[in-house]
Amino acid sequence: MSLHDRRLALLPALALAVLTAACGGSDGGDGGSSGAADTIPVAATDDACDVEASELEAGTHEFAVTNNGSKVTEFYVYAEGDRVMAEVENIAPGLSRDLLVELPAGEYETVCKPGMVGDGIRNALTVTGEAAQLSEDESLAQAGEDYQRYVQSQTAALLEQTTAFTEAVKAGDVEGAKALFPVARTYWERIEPVAEIFGDLDPLIDGREGDQEEGQDFTGFHRIEKALWETGDVSDMGPYADDLLADVQRIVELANETTLEPLQLANGAKALLDEVATGKITGEEDRYSHTDLWDFAANLEGSQAAVQALRPYLEEADPDLVAEIDERFAETEAELEQYRAGDGWMLHDQLTQEQLKGLSDSITALTESVSQVAAVVADR
Repeated sequence: MSLHDRRLALLPALALAVLTAACGGSDGGDGGSSGAADTIPVAATDDACDVEASELEAGTHEFAVTNNGSKVTEFYVYAEGDRVMAEVENIAPGLSRDLLVELPAGEYETVCKPGMVGDGIRNALTVTGEAAQLSEDESLAQAGEDYQRYVQSQTAALLEQTTAFTEAVKAGDVEGAKALFPVARTYWERIEPVAEIFGDLDPLIDGREGDQEEGQDFTGFHRIEKALWETGDVSDMGPYADDLLADVQRIVELANETTLEPLQLANGAKALLDEVATGKITGEEDRYSHTDLWDFAANLEGSQAAVQALRPYLEEADPDLVAEIDERFAETEAELEQYRAGDGWMLHDQLTQEQLKGLSDSITALTESVSQVAAVVADR
């Protein structure tokens, strides 16, 4: 189905959604595909998550999340089993972020996570009816399949390198484990858009110290990173290494079987760049090893792979945006390339504030461009 034909096919659903939005009291968006005609306000505070709608028609919807609290927050739409349909992270106090998500009929939960920890403040969300799906467009369906092949090309290496890393940890080979740490994480960071949708596996594997709720253990890559670089003693890290490998094996199995929906893919491309801006540029991600630029490069490559999968659709829908994104990816890659060291990268604490600002400015410009992809995919 061509882009023009898909838009015609969506007109009945669009008309229904406009009527529903008008009757339901939302603030009335400017139209969209798969029933996308509403903007649903979400008022997040430190102890509340007020979502204006609890019932929606099937289709594409936009949540406008405003953080009125004092803590950085996140917003999720969960399907059964806490499977992430869409998410937006790192919403600082006083700021607002928008999230486009395509929802078929079913039962969901909307979730705010003040402080970005714990199970969050949850609200039931019921979606009814039917709407044309974005993946009915042939090029968008192909994008999901192409990206799945990319993920599968990374998961074998992720499992291989994580196995080598955990074996080095269990053998007490501190220097060997240090060398393998950023290599294994490269493959993890490239596929996070799909890895993050599987409930608690992502925080178990990649949670940073302080991300855990009270009473929850600090696990995964960063628990072992702390032991390697802070004490150089990994004698008690064996159980953590075993759990990390088991969790990675589970992610690999799930990821290899999962095809992202078009908006999940578009949102994931931006989310990877958001991770660079909020974790890698600041040095928060790999705070003990300072190997953040390995993660920076991997996030950049993963975002580019997601955009590349969507390219045939985007080139028809908005070729000017594609050209802009290509230019800004090239600029960011050139900025990063200055800090290559051998087969890897300079350490974060070796860069000056001016150098970090150059990286930050390039990522900000790139993110601004990539953030438009979801709206183009949703045809808003």
